[in-house]
Amino acid sequence: MNGKKVSIKAKPSVTSSDDWVSQGKESFKEKEVAEKMKRLTLDIPESLHRLIKSQCASRGNKIVDEIRELLEKKYRTQE
Repeated sequence: MNGKKVSIKAKPSVTSSDDWVSQGKESFKEKEVAEKMKRLTLDIPESLHRLIKSQCASRGNKIVDEIRELLEKKYRTQE
């Protein structure tokens, strides 16, 4: 060992990497007040992912926002 010391900082307290990257203080604080978020992971075919990604990009939307909207429409109407 060469005696080099590396400090490891605490994990940022954000709900997603997008929040961390574009961490506008006011908008992030508003999101913290909203309902706590949970992560959902799913596997889809690469061809479907490419299709979703390209269509979202052409509309200027994030994939996560469109998926969230679809899930809201499907499951919030069943309550």
